[in-house]
Parts: sequence; C-alpha cells; structure tokens
Amino acid sequence: MVASMRIVFGLLTFVTIGMIIGAVNRPNSLNYFALCLILYWNVPSFQLLEECVDVNLMAIFSCLEVGIHHWNDDKEAAILRLGYVKPEIISWSPRIIVLHNFLSMEECDYLRALAFPRLEISTVVDAKTGKMMNTCNFGKEIFSSSVEEESQLHQCIAQYLMGIKSNVRTSSGMFLSHEERKYPMVQAIEKRISVYSQIPVENGELVQVLRYEKSQFYKPHHDYFSDTFNLKRGGQRVATMLMYLSDNVEGGETYFPMAGTGECSCGGKMVKGLSVKPVKGDAILFWSLGLDGQSDPNSIHGGCEVLSGEKWSATKWMRQRSTS
Repeated sequence: MVASMRIVFGLLTFVTIGMIIGAVNRPNSLNYFALCLILYWNVPSFQLLEECVDVNLMAIFSCLEVGIHHWNDDKEAAILRLGYVKPEIISWSPRIIVLHNFLSMEECDYLRALAFPRLEISTVVDAKTGKMMNTCNFGKEIFSSSVEEESQLHQCIAQYLMGIKSNVRTSSGMFLSHEERKYPMVQAIEKRISVYSQIPVENGELVQVLRYEKSQFYKPHHDYFSDTFNLKRGGQRVATMLMYLSDNVEGGETYFPMAGTGECSCGGKMVKGLSVKPVKGDAILFWSLGLDGQSDPNSIHGGCEVLSGEKWSATKWMRQRSTS
C-alpha cells in the first residue's frame, strides 16, 4: 500500500513539475496565473510538493506576484476589469447575475457627466403596438414613414414639449449618441458588456442613462417586445445589462417579482421576489429569453420607488442580430 502511494505521489509530482516548467516558458499565459493560484490555495498539495522536490514557499509567492503584475499590465484585462469584477448568480429562472464592481468609479461619474446636460422626461414604448405611450422615445426607431405614423410623431413631440409624463416610468433620461459610442471609455464599457454577456457589441442598442429622484419609480415590465414592429431592426431583445452609477440611495432597488421564493425590500415595502440594491459600480445582467430561445415571462422586473437620494443607472439592451 505504501509503495503504491509513493508511486502515485511520484507521478503527481512529475506532472506538477511539468506544468510549472510549461507555464514558466509561457509567462504571458493566464494558465500561468491560474497555476500559481492553484499552488497557493491547495495547501496539502503544496506541502506534498515541497517535501518531494524541496520547492520553497517564497517561490510560490513570487510566482503569484509575477502573474498579478503581468495581469495588471495587460490592456485587455484592464478593459474587462479582470480581478475586480465578481459575478454572483442570484437566480437561474429567470437568469440573473449581479456583477459586482463591473464599472469603475470614474466610469460611473463619466456616464453621469455625459448624460446630465441632456436629461429629459423618460418615455416608454407600448409593448403591444411598438408605438410611443404619452411621449416620444427619441432613442428608438419606432415610427414608420406613413402619413398616419408621421402625424402621430408630430402629436407625440407636441405632448413631449408640454411635459406630459409616463405613469409607468417617472424618471428622466437620455441616450448616448452614435458619436459618443466611439469615445474610448464608452467603447471599453461596451466591450466589457459584450464579453460578460457573450453577445456581440454590434447587437447592442445605444446606452440609456436614467436618473430617478425621490418618489420616482418604474413599474414592473418586460424588456422583450410583444409587437412585430420593433423586431424589424435587430430582432428580439435577448438580455439587459443594468449598471448602477450612484450610491447613497434609499429604496430604488431593481425588483424581480417572479424570481426566488422569499421576500425582499422594494421601496421600503416587503414584497415577494428578489431585489438588488443600487450600489455604485455594480451591474445586473439578466436575460429576456429563456434557454429555449422563447420570451421568458419570469424576466418581468421594475424599479422600486426611490425614498431618498438620487438613483442613476445606465442600461444596455442586447438583441439577436446587429442593430446597425
């Protein structure tokens, strides 16, 4: 038995040494960093390795330090915020992931600064017809060129100028322009969204920035379209990335009434479902389509009433095909 164990340990040691040599020969590989972590955290294996081949503990720490240093100097890793973003799956049905530290504090402030001068009364699209409810949604292509549609557009603009608000969403907001989409910091954020969602950048709609003040909210709704009109450009909405841009907010949670089995806080009230509190830099990635490719009614969600402070957020909707 002892002899057999020695053979096994000897083989394991041989394989481990081979992995180390291979990794050292490729210091730019993420496998190198992963190996350092394995050796660092797997204490029993490390002790065995140290006894067999007299590997010094400081060598492992040096390995770890080299991996981290190289990672920090990697531009792609910086764009993706590797080592900062921490995913937390809070629901499988509907599919919801909280990505802690998804945005840096500088990125949050940058998006708010871009949006602030152009904030307007928020608007919504009628889920059944694809037409505007109450006011114009200038960030979406929802009107055709027919005379009837053009007349509705003029009426919509007139209502907008008179300040008619939606009773579904009571925030103020704006959409980043196509030109702003080319800004380096915006491009970095969009690439990060694409990688974490596994949806191409070109499938994304323009980023919308919203501000909710005290007593403002967004009633539960679905992000997917129930009409055929909005499907013409890019198809159905697949997923949504909702990013929090501010702290010190009471209330203002993002609420999923069909997720979880317990209760949660929503605007100071206890309700059934799951809610995610606004934390500056955090993001929520959730899917409007199920694994079967069909619209998921359980993805219904809303913005709870803000009790104090200002809630700033940025939303990126992603579609089945390119939106350009």
